Amino acid sequence: MGIKVWNYLAEYDAERADILDAVDTVFRSGQLILGQRVGAFERAFADYHGVPHCAGVDNGTNALVLGLRALGVGRGDEVITVANTAAPTVIAIDAVGAKPVFVDVHPETYLMDVDRIPDVITERTRCLLPVHLYGQCVDLTALTGHASAHGLAVLEDCAQAHGARQRGRLAGTTGDAAAFSFYPTKVLGAYGDAGAVITSTAAVDAALRRLRYYGMEDRYYVEATPGHNSRLDEVHAEILRRKLTRLDDYLSARRAIAARYAEGLAGTGLVLPALADGNDHVYYLYVVRHPQRDRILAELAARDITLNVSYRWPVHTMKGFAHLGHRRGDLPVTERAADEIFSLPMYPTLTKSEQDLVVEALREVLAGL
Repeated sequence: MGIKVWNYLAEYDAERADILDAVDTVFRSGQLILGQRVGAFERAFADYHGVPHCAGVDNGTNALVLGLRALGVGRGDEVITVANTAAPTVIAIDAVGAKPVFVDVHPETYLMDVDRIPDVITERTRCLLPVHLYGQCVDLTALTGHASAHGLAVLEDCAQAHGARQRGRLAGTTGDAAAFSFYPTKVLGAYGDAGAVITSTAAVDAALRRLRYYGMEDRYYVEATPGHNSRLDEVHAEILRRKLTRLDDYLSARRAIAARYAEGLAGTGLVLPALADGNDHVYYLYVVRHPQRDRILAELAARDITLNVSYRWPVHTMKGFAHLGHRRGDLPVTERAADEIFSLPMYPTLTKSEQDLVVEALREVLAGL
């Protein structure tokens, strides 16, 4: 069995007794939907972030959709974001009837270049949606400065940044709300789809809770704007609540792996991850860069080492978003990066011997280019 870019099996073996106990606890409770376990996880996740409110939802995409709707973003509005992200970031904007407006990124970190935001603000701009990519934060001081100057909401996409900090402040605690995914690959991952939105504003939280439950406050009565079924289930909530107590251990393991990569791959010609000023990186992905990326991927695949590209196709170049009217060349930094970046294996249970094999294979391949 080769080395994969992500693998949960060793983690499951280590945590199996606790995970199965969580499942049994829920099944024996007599309540499977929006019960005590969801409430307990919501309180724990909010407390971890030092905010008063958290609403659990069914996945990260709907966390973004409901977050936008709860902030009043809708048809005819514009939302400024980036194209080097997972498509669901942009799909969520489209889902609420708004138009995604893209800015380019920094060439070293691949994070939103917030200095470009004023260039694309119009009278229809309603929200800024920064993506805290690969495990570190966008420059939130500058971003919120633009938001304040123009009266814009801020929804942070924290799907890849659980536990990341900027100048000591946790990702997700600066904007008006923040959306999280707990897809299995995430730093804090469930065993299926799950998500949450955190906020410091009671009215936003109330809107989120209505929207995730069809728009109802009482059963069978739609109180205000209709929502849809986007509930976090009890089983995943209980698993996540227990895993949250181990989140800091996961972060320490990821940072140790990143440090070993940095040492082992120094001087190879790979462009290694850059840390933005003030950031504490959690290394959801360890993204490197080389102009012969595809040859390197093929060479390592032949050695049974599977790497990944996040993301090979910038959203603005996808056929599904052709209606936005973009063409190649509109976001040159994003597009150049997409041709060269790739991700190395990164998960807390990646062993030192496995990592050594990856580093050795990369060094050999790179030396032969």
